[in-house]
Amino acid sequence: MIAGPVKTTCPYCGVGCGVIAKVETNGEVTIKGDPDHPANYGRLCSKGSALNETLDLNGRLLSPEINGNPASWDNALDLVASKFKEAIRDHGPDSVAFYVSGQLLTEDYYVANKLMKGFIGSANIDTNSRLCMSSSVAGHKRAFGSDTVPGTYEDLELADLIVLVGSNLAWCHPVLYQRIAAAKEKRPNMRVVLIDPRRTATADLADLHLAIQADGDVALFLGMLNHLAQTGNINSDYVGSHVNGLDAALQAACPFKIDVVASHTGLSTAELEKFYTWFAATPKTVTVYSQGVNQSQSGTDKVNAIINCHLATGRIGRPGMGPFSVTGQPNAMGGREVGGLANMLAAHMDIDNQDHRDIVRNFWQSPALPQKPGLKAVDLFQAVGDGRIKALWIMSTNPVVSMPDASAVEAAIKACPFVVVSDVLSQTDTARYAHVKLPAAAWGEKNGTVTNSERRISRQRAFLNAPGQAKPDWWQMAEVGKRMGYDAAFNWASAVDIFAEHAALSGTSNSGSRDFDISAHGAISKFEFENLAPFQWPQPAGNGPKQTRFFASGNFFTPDKKARAVAVHAPERKPQTILFTLNTGRVRDHWHTMTRTGKSAKLSAHMAEPFCEIHPDDAGASGIKDASLVTLSSALGKVVLRAMLSSRQRKGSVFAPMHWSDQNAANARIDKLVAPAVDPISGQPALKAGYVSVQPFGPALYGFAVSATEPQPLGLPYFAKAIASNGWRLEFALESVPEDLEAALRAMFCVGEHAELLTYHDRALGQQRFAFFEGGRLVAAVFLSPEPVAVARGATALQLPIDFTNRQQRFGVIATRPGADRPDAGALVCACFNIGTNQINAAILGGCMTVEAIGKAISAGTNCGSCKPEIRSLLSAASTELGNAAQTMLLA
Repeated sequence: MIAGPVKTTCPYCGVGCGVIAKVETNGEVTIKGDPDHPANYGRLCSKGSALNETLDLNGRLLSPEINGNPASWDNALDLVASKFKEAIRDHGPDSVAFYVSGQLLTEDYYVANKLMKGFIGSANIDTNSRLCMSSSVAGHKRAFGSDTVPGTYEDLELADLIVLVGSNLAWCHPVLYQRIAAAKEKRPNMRVVLIDPRRTATADLADLHLAIQADGDVALFLGMLNHLAQTGNINSDYVGSHVNGLDAALQAACPFKIDVVASHTGLSTAELEKFYTWFAATPKTVTVYSQGVNQSQSGTDKVNAIINCHLATGRIGRPGMGPFSVTGQPNAMGGREVGGLANMLAAHMDIDNQDHRDIVRNFWQSPALPQKPGLKAVDLFQAVGDGRIKALWIMSTNPVVSMPDASAVEAAIKACPFVVVSDVLSQTDTARYAHVKLPAAAWGEKNGTVTNSERRISRQRAFLNAPGQAKPDWWQMAEVGKRMGYDAAFNWASAVDIFAEHAALSGTSNSGSRDFDISAHGAISKFEFENLAPFQWPQPAGNGPKQTRFFASGNFFTPDKKARAVAVHAPERKPQTILFTLNTGRVRDHWHTMTRTGKSAKLSAHMAEPFCEIHPDDAGASGIKDASLVTLSSALGKVVLRAMLSSRQRKGSVFAPMHWSDQNAANARIDKLVAPAVDPISGQPALKAGYVSVQPFGPALYGFAVSATEPQPLGLPYFAKAIASNGWRLEFALESVPEDLEAALRAMFCVGEHAELLTYHDRALGQQRFAFFEGGRLVAAVFLSPEPVAVARGATALQLPIDFTNRQQRFGVIATRPGADRPDAGALVCACFNIGTNQINAAILGGCMTVEAIGKAISAGTNCGSCKPEIRSLLSAASTELGNAAQTMLLA
């Protein structure tokens, strides 16, 4: 452990927030935002603020394993190297593959890319970043000739109009949302437009919400381009000097008059006219887009449709202007920089460019560099399934949960002759099929760099010792490289050596011909690396830092230095169907497959179980009640989720989060339902527009429980377990009532036979309650009902550590009445300060009628601010109730 505060970088989304971590004298870690980091200036979201709750060793993989048995590093690495060499010898280099992750550090990514492409000789290395931003990469390269994000976060604060497309910024990039909200508060004339089928929390900041039909974005921006042309808002000077192809792009856009766009998007002509007028009249416009654009079969065309509008108006590369892709993972950008995608080479070079291949091969002294792209993620796992891939190494990701057609991916991995998994946890849905498990160092234990969405490279620094035998990912791959016979190429002593090599390669034969150049750091020392401050690229050697924005004066990375406007075409409108459009995504306080955030009781409290958000009208037509269970089905499988009725959801569509896995829920891997359809250019899966049927699921009994030990709800049709502050909480359902219900509950909650039992049974309502006590402590409380269980969940969990030696107090458990000293806070709203709905409503009744007033009174919303939209909703509901009460008094 390192004494004193350590400046590092958050391991969650692509905002890349600076974090200050400190190990206290009692061993506890404290976390706060770094006020000097230019990405966040001290702000952190709920996930970042709770990082210290995710650092325990529960479930950690602490030593290598071979076929489930502990092994030495030498034996494990020897086996990995020999199996890969065997597959290459017998089946060629394309019989092996790496599937890596945007959660790797850049140095890990660099070594993986070098080993696979430079020395194994195959391009079969792809990354889960394929699932989140590869359409942006493809769109950038088509338009700019390079994968360049033109602008900076500062542009979000300087813009007069911000257009958010397919981005729930309030939940998925909360710190950027707060930067925009703060700028809008200072400049109320700033406008925000949200384009999203759902009225998400982000809509609370928007002046205009366009509830667009799924995949209507291309038509929307074709209509915009046509409107710009018709109203004389094309910047002829910029286009004439710096853009090719606009005539063809305009011709493709010409048919998209307002009424045509309305029919493609489901928006009214009035909404479209307002949006188009605002965009045309506002030079300082930034268009921010994320997964709602990228995760589509037309994702690359969506990106280029947006970029076309900025190129046509010259709104790019200048303060407060430009298209802006925000990434979902902490180091998706770093992975792009080192060639982590199957169709890329290191340092933003192209695998199908002979000159680029020569540069990389000569720099690496590579024996065999592939001459064509490798298999992209969906194709890669299909190749695993049909036997073309014989050896597979999966690093820091969980594709059995996150890939489309997840059951087929699971079957493919299970059948693969040799699977290696490098991970932090010993048990994940993917790791259970590994022949070899390699223990990886976690956040807080490893050193290196990450790059955020504005091209800013920051350090991740270790402040904890790696536990057990855990090792950095780069070290694992370097050792395998050595064992495969490539000692000299993989002989690094530390991460700084890898970073320096990466930086040196970026400047080789560059001289401004490529966008990515950090060769100023090609000879960086260990001391300089340890003290490296966050910086934006490019930083070429000898010239000092260059401009932080690209393309204001052209100089695109195409042969003629001009951008390319791309003629795109709207996808055909899909016919009416009785099926629902399935939109998958994220919730506020969880991350990916919850291998990290699932460890935090605070983060698990906001959304503790998987759910299906559905419009009340659709629910009523389908016989679905709020909080009941529903079955979602597609041609590929079924899941069971909790129904959440919400008028924020577009009719005909449902939303379901992608976080829950078999480790924490019975049947909630939502990507089992999603077909493996991809964008034909980028290969990115269409995770936002699947099709499902939704039907009620009628259990015999609904259940809720809290327990001191982890429950074992095996074989149930529905369950979702989450860690609580003093134990566990469990939502579950029974298809039939066991003959010996008490015995079944004792087994499920690991309750000994000597535990004392207190019961309650309301035969009229069919409700049953069980409370088990051992040694004066509550070890499990179980609530059963034919209808969804109504109980104060947070308050019930708070009773686990209470001393119940006084038996009279025990009746309060089954009566669901918390003690006077432990009032029910209500459903969690503010994860940063553990503030619930009841506390906020009490503050409102006490006279706090604004978000700011509530913040001053009880702190809610004063840290990351991502709960502010929910606080506003509570204020709005209270205002409506007060208004109704006043109206009643007037009529009386």
